[in-house]
Amino acid sequence: MKLFQSNNRLLLYSLFLLGITGLGFIVFPETSFQLINQASIWIRRIFGQFYLILGLVILIYLIIIAISPFGRLKLGKSKPEYSFASWLAMMYSTGMGAGIILRAVQEPVFMMQNPGIEISRSEIIHGLEMTFYHWGFTAWAFYGLFALFIAYLLFIKNKNIQLSHIIPNFNHNFSTKTIDLLVILTTVFGVVSAVALGIRQMEGGLNYITEKTLGFTISFFLCILIFAIALYSSIQGLRTGIRRLSNINIGLTLLLLFYVIFQSDFSLIISNLTETSIALFVDFIPLSLATGDFNFDEIFLSDWTYYYWAFWIAWAPFTGIFIARISKGRSIRQLILGVLIIPSLGSFIWFTSFGTSAIELIESGVVSNFAFNDVFSATFVFLEQYTLGFYAIILAIFLLLGFLITSVDSAIFVLSMFSDLTKINPSSYHKWIWGIVLFIVTLGFLILGKFSQATDILDAVQKLLIVSSLALALLSLVFIVFFTLGLYRNHKAKKE
Repeated sequence: MKLFQSNNRLLLYSLFLLGITGLGFIVFPETSFQLINQASIWIRRIFGQFYLILGLVILIYLIIIAISPFGRLKLGKSKPEYSFASWLAMMYSTGMGAGIILRAVQEPVFMMQNPGIEISRSEIIHGLEMTFYHWGFTAWAFYGLFALFIAYLLFIKNKNIQLSHIIPNFNHNFSTKTIDLLVILTTVFGVVSAVALGIRQMEGGLNYITEKTLGFTISFFLCILIFAIALYSSIQGLRTGIRRLSNINIGLTLLLLFYVIFQSDFSLIISNLTETSIALFVDFIPLSLATGDFNFDEIFLSDWTYYYWAFWIAWAPFTGIFIARISKGRSIRQLILGVLIIPSLGSFIWFTSFGTSAIELIESGVVSNFAFNDVFSATFVFLEQYTLGFYAIILAIFLLLGFLITSVDSAIFVLSMFSDLTKINPSSYHKWIWGIVLFIVTLGFLILGKFSQATDILDAVQKLLIVSSLALALLSLVFIVFFTLGLYRNHKAKKE
């Protein structure tokens, strides 16, 4: 078959390794978890600080590129394919998705109640500032970096999306295949981790509203449902399937956001948003380096910042490729500033609204101090306190479903671009293959989190992503160097 000719060895290697990994999770969950756990301990001890420095370096680098003459470079010769609103909707649905439902309440409250350091400002502002930091500019900088790389390859250099092309005159077959294979594997682990977490939260929501423990069976059926719809949507293509789902997701997100805002103290939300944004701006450098007043201990950093940075790196190739694909016709400056600023502000508004309102409920005695401790049920417990709370919970579950479907269909589309190298609109055959592979690995990961020694699936996710993202984190610095040289040569050639 054409699908498995020699030029598709990358696909064959990927399928083989992912198949072995997925089956290993399913058949040997205990052994798999122990191996992942030991590797993650070693990586956090050796490379933990490197993750922090890398995030700050990438953010500064993107800002420099955006304001430099390079920022005027246009990605392709045509006009933008998508409206500004659809562009942002697809970007945000793919980049954050179900995570903003998972952490909407639990993280701001946790950070307020467990600051990890001596704080000089109010506890609520500290809680929101830490949440802003984890979900804001640095997270989107990881996405923006890879979006920039891929957009440059696709629309300026007229190459395919293999990141090994960033290194010029690099024709060593084994090395290029290894780089591209690492990108694919990191992408897959990032996607399935997020989907597994989202499915676990949906299970938590259904358990909460039915007051029953539905167990692993419901997770299995949710997994089938998500992948079936996502595969159908991906086959429909960007304009028909993914764009429509993304717009629906953003519409439902705004509906849920307004539902919370209208039943909360709006002036307090605005005040906290303003004060926290200023605090983040003032504290950003020491916060990014975990130094000075933000000298967190290793346990806190491992559970939160190291894990988040590993998560964003793991999602960066997949989200970056998708953002690049939908950014044709825009300038490099538009791409970078659009990715860094607008989604970050959207997350700040979201977390301020939910976090402020949740802390109000605690301080007024409506709920206990421990009501939002469980990451998988916190948002549902929160929504139930308001008028029509049951229906808001149903909306949140549907929104979770929509975000997970969008993430999976985007991942199928992007991975198909990797294997169907001659096209930016890959064939349905490749989409079927990647849909099935992602389903198997996700199912394996659900089993790993359920039947291993992991305290829960979040524990397994944290450890796996720290392991799987390390190679790509190191490679990103190499890509930055060669990409900058390529931009400079391209700019110099045009001037001559």
